[in-house]
Amino acid sequence: MNRFTKRLLVVLAVGGLAIQAVPVERTNPPVTAELVAPQPVHDLLVRACYDCHSHETVWPWYASVAPASWLVARDVEEGREHLDFSTFASLEPGRAAHALREIAEVLEEGEMPPWFYTPLHPDARLSADEVATLRAWAVEAAGGERVPGTAEHDDDR
Repeated sequence: MNRFTKRLLVVLAVGGLAIQAVPVERTNPPVTAELVAPQPVHDLLVRACYDCHSHETVWPWYASVAPASWLVARDVEEGREHLDFSTFASLEPGRAAHALREIAEVLEEGEMPPWFYTPLHPDARLSADEVATLRAWAVEAAGGERVPGTAEHDDDR
């Protein structure tokens, strides 16, 4: 190993250790108004969604190692900002209906769970039947308003 390579490895090792000192908030605030859903739906949501969209996040070991910890903490923070099942029941009815329609839409479009999440969390993968179950529940819970991709909406074409 030449001198440059040795120095580069030392710099990378010191840098890797130094970034561990950057604090990352990994908290689970109290659950204040959890979403109420039928047990099969609740179980699917817990399995596939709650790590990023609730205050019941199970923080994996790599959430303690920078730079992965930064990405995980950011993803959970953004997930909770978009939709937080731990405070869902406190939403005003209009906002809750909108959130439910959004759930149906992102499931239909295959945006959730994200592609980069499921390789490390295979239990979060949803089958086509599970996606259909969640979408049907979300549409019904939203007050039955039509959502693109549902049979009643597709008839309008």
